[in-house]
Formats: sequence, structure tokens, C-alpha cells
Amino acid sequence: MVKYGLARLGLFVALTVAIQAFVMAVNAPVPLVVSALLALFVALPLSMLLFKRWRMEATQSIAQYAAQRRAQKQWVQQELAGR
Repeated sequence: MVKYGLARLGLFVALTVAIQAFVMAVNAPVPLVVSALLALFVALPLSMLLFKRWRMEATQSIAQYAAQRRAQKQWVQQELAGR
């Protein structure tokens, strides 16, 4: 899950830098915040395509953690009901 998160963050930063570099090369008055928002909108679908394997691993990891939590909660409820 950490790999996927860091990869998405890196993609966002790289896109922000690339967009801002293009804006500076064209000499257009575009604030950094606007470049970052555009990078955010582009990075989301692009990260789903580029990092598909890591996204699947993160989803499986979260599902496994949720199953463990449900099992633990059920065990605690059974223990409390037995008293």
C-alpha cells in the first residue's frame, strides 16, 4: 500500500513540475496552484493505468486487514457473550 501511495505522489509531483516547466517555457502567467490542480486531475486516471499491479496489491492488503478486523471483532463479541 505504501508503494502505491508513494508512486501516486511521485507521479503527481512529476506532473506538476512538468506542467509548470511548460508554463514557464511558454511564458504564460499560470500560478503553481493551478498547475498542481491540473496535475491532480491528470494523475488520478494515469496512476490507475500505470500502477495497476500495485493498486491491486493495495486493495488486497486492505481487504485482508478488514477480514482480520472482522474476525477479531467477532471473537471479542463471542468472548463477551460467554460471560
